[in-house]
This record gives sequence, structure tokens and C-alpha cells, in this order.
Amino acid sequence: MAQQIEPIGGNFALDHLGVAVSSLETAVKFYEQTLGLKVSGFETIAQEKTKVAMIPVGESRIELLEPTVPDSPIGRFLSKRGEGLHHICLRVPDLRATIARLRASGVQLINSEPAIGAGGHEYVFVHPRSTGGVLLELVQSA
Repeated sequence: MAQQIEPIGGNFALDHLGVAVSSLETAVKFYEQTLGLKVSGFETIAQEKTKVAMIPVGESRIELLEPTVPDSPIGRFLSKRGEGLHHICLRVPDLRATIARLRASGVQLINSEPAIGAGGHEYVFVHPRSTGGVLLELVQSA
């Protein structure tokens, strides 16, 4: 059973929703041509073997994720579950303090130390076993 800790959620914000797609080109056409949204940038995250397109939506973003190889995390997700919501990302004021609090409460992290992801942000993933079935990404506030 996880140890109860003082809540700090008021300092968190929704950063983005990660959506796994088979084709960035096809997905971008939908968001830009059909919905009228605009991609703010494309990026390749080498360590995740993933191409990314970020689409601002209000104060948050949609992150479209396309695998660069079939055995990448996104490639494996697509082969098991198909296209769709991959993760929810929260922006936190102090990533390292949040990680320490999660560890102290028995939460299972996927990566034990922060990595550098899209936009140069530090991030960690919380395993779905600890979140009620949702992959949760935490990023450091700018």
C-alpha cells in the first residue's frame, strides 16, 4: 500500500496528450486541414525512436507520435493496441522533488532518472500499474 503524502496537484498543469499514430503525415493532415489547427514543430527523439509533431490547443498541446522503427515503444504500442491515446503529460514545478515523493509513496516509474525529450524537456514516465491504467508522463515546468 502506498504511503499517503501531502497533495501538491494545484501546482500541476496539463502539458499535452500523446497520441500514437502510424503516419504523422496522415494525422497532421487531419488536424491541420480538417480541424484548422497548426503544427508548431516537428522533432525526432532518437532515444525513443520516435518522430513527434506538436499541435498547440489552448494552453496545452497534442503530441502526435510516430515510430521510426517497429521495435520502438510507440511501434510496440501500435502493434498491440493500434492508434490512439498513448499518454497524459503533466507539467510539474519541481520534477526531481516529485520523483522523490512518488518513490517514497511506492509508485512505479518506468525510467528511474529523468531523460531529455521533445523540446529539450526533462521527463519521467509513471507506470500504468500505479495510475489506474494510464501511462503518465511528468515534465519539468519551464
